[in-house]
Amino acid sequence: MNTEYTAIIRQSGDWWIGWIEEIPGINCQERTREELIESLRLTLKETLEFNRKDAIAAVGSGFIEEKIAV
Repeated sequence: MNTEYTAIIRQSGDWWIGWIEEIPGINCQERTREELIESLRLTLKETLEFNRKDAIAAVGSGFIEEKIAV
């Protein structure tokens, strides 16, 4: 499944800063736009994986996974 997210980015002085619009708490700061995009991509991937593991740990056993599209 290839899901797209929206990066909101801007340059502030010597730094590029950015956020992932759809996921609160994902923000990064890098020296170049390219580094920022890669940092946001990695942080988003790690956050989604952490949230997934956290949800599975919270529910325990006997759960069903259901795909939901919006």
